[in-house]
Amino acid sequence: MNSFGHIFRVSIFGESHGIQIGVVIDGCPPGIPLTEDDLKEDFSRRRAGGRGTTPRIEPDIPSIVSGVFQGKTTGAPLTIVFENTNIKSGDYSNLWDQPRPGHADFTAQQKYGAFNDPRGGGHFSGRITLGIVAAGVVAKKILGSVSVSATLIEAGGSKDIAAAVEAAIESKNSIGGLIECRCTNMPVGLGEPFFDSAESMIAHMIFAVPATRGIEFGSGFAAASMKGSEHNDCITDEKGKTATNYASGINGGISNGNDIVFRVPVKPTSSIGIPQDTYNFKEKNVSTLLIEGRHDVCIAIRIPVVIECATAIVLADLMMRERKC
Repeated sequence: MNSFGHIFRVSIFGESHGIQIGVVIDGCPPGIPLTEDDLKEDFSRRRAGGRGTTPRIEPDIPSIVSGVFQGKTTGAPLTIVFENTNIKSGDYSNLWDQPRPGHADFTAQQKYGAFNDPRGGGHFSGRITLGIVAAGVVAKKILGSVSVSATLIEAGGSKDIAAAVEAAIESKNSIGGLIECRCTNMPVGLGEPFFDSAESMIAHMIFAVPATRGIEFGSGFAAASMKGSEHNDCITDEKGKTATNYASGINGGISNGNDIVFRVPVKPTSSIGIPQDTYNFKEKNVSTLLIEGRHDVCIAIRIPVVIECATAIVLADLMMRERKC
């Protein structure tokens, strides 16, 4: 549903054009220093405003409403909320009858019997990932020396990201991107095989991030054409360091102490400025839809920090589970 994790458990709530969105974190250890200011850096990385991002700019001012006393977490459920202030719901009035191609408009309406909030994508909007970023900031504090960093390495199939974005803006289209995430200073032993293996948990969380289309650990799909003599990572010391890292720091679903490295493809934004054909449920035929509203030309620009924080949540949960053993 809308919760993830076993011990460090994260629940997100809200809709894109609702009163507020937020996150509840249960199982957060007591005594972690935390203020609203701690959230500002990662929030600024996710915020719109740059070239190729949506003109909808929210202040994203967090309010910690429970779980913190005198600047330290209490161990009780931690709740962080954010107001939605920059809303133009009228831009979405026609999407009830004409669902956008590639978006969740149709599936949400069918699943929830037309009781869902369609404005701005409702609960399916990328705006809801703000709660994941907030929880990731807390998770990073639990990780200690473990560092998680994600970067956009391609957009529109090009390493010249700026040029690819400009071309998409000019054509009123959208483009996808490729994000690489790296986890360093990893301990040995995180992961609970079989079904809660390190890769399984990371992949589960990454696929929950809107617009992600896949995940590739280490050698990824290239492993299919390699020989064992090429792919095996030779161990070079008593700490488990390896000469290569095709396994992406994980063997048997358990972290081996080397870096965890994976890549995530992000699809092009579904809402584009080019007319598209889609079924009109009111007129009972296929007709042309021109999407209004404010949308990202390349949503992948803003997703690296979400991938980073989502990964930190997984590692924090696995780390706390290991300590409980």
